[in-house]
Amino acid sequence: MEQITLGNVSITRIREYYGSVEMEPHAFIPESSQEVWKDGVHWLAPHFLDAETNVVNSAIQTWLLRSGGRTILVDTGVGNHKERPYSPVWSHLETDFLANLARAGVQPEDVDIVINTHLHVDHVGWNTYLDGRQWVPTFPNATYLMPKDDFDFWNPANGHQPLLGRGNQNVFEDSVAPVHQAGQTLLWENSHRIDADLRLDAAPGHTPGSSVLTLSSGTDRAVFVGDMLHNPVQIVEPDANSCFCEDPAGARATRRKVLGWAADNNALLIPAHLGGHGAAEIARNGTTFDIKGWAPFAPYTEQG
Repeated sequence: MEQITLGNVSITRIREYYGSVEMEPHAFIPESSQEVWKDGVHWLAPHFLDAETNVVNSAIQTWLLRSGGRTILVDTGVGNHKERPYSPVWSHLETDFLANLARAGVQPEDVDIVINTHLHVDHVGWNTYLDGRQWVPTFPNATYLMPKDDFDFWNPANGHQPLLGRGNQNVFEDSVAPVHQAGQTLLWENSHRIDADLRLDAAPGHTPGSSVLTLSSGTDRAVFVGDMLHNPVQIVEPDANSCFCEDPAGARATRRKVLGWAADNNALLIPAHLGGHGAAEIARNGTTFDIKGWAPFAPYTEQG
């Protein structure tokens, strides 16, 4: 199954990449314990951890939503042909993302809204495509919703010095600026109501403008959390940040707040990068959380 329906909203999983991120667990999530990886190998492998090589597996995917008569994409992955000198695992990809989107019944011109939960390299790539020598918006009829705080932070003209260093080099220039120059961006702050069932809210920490998308439709609830967590070990150890969090204390606070809301409201937790079944229902376990069930999406079975 690649599609589920919650209330009035359908959710389809669109794959770009699945496999190794070429990082060992404690390089990727340095604040996680040795025990969580060792004791959890039976449920982390193979979807979230390659036990033989001891590297983390991750998915790059877009969530396709149909809501209120509109076609909405949540995050746009890495993109093809992108020059990423300081993120070589994402440099010059050649994936079938647009074909996968077409198989779900969506052509680029059909997309009404693109949501970038934040502006990291692996969340904005398909905002644009290479037309000759020029980067142009992939989705010509879409409004691209971008958090203003992230837009300002990652704009090289503003001179910020991110924890990520040069890891996001070229990203603003080839995947953000062309869309803004085309007049297709809406830079929002604090919160933004998309329709009766969908709302964006600021969730800073991972980046200054990181956001979450909450779905509340009928009795169903879900929250798309972007990179609030990268791996399910951060559900059972919610204080464990990835190495990419710009504000470690803020990231921990946001993670605990959103995980608590998801547990208390029986909401499906939908991160950007989980392989396996892609999303989970969670429950409180004292001061931490447990995974009580997985979404019914079919797990990815092949890497690449």
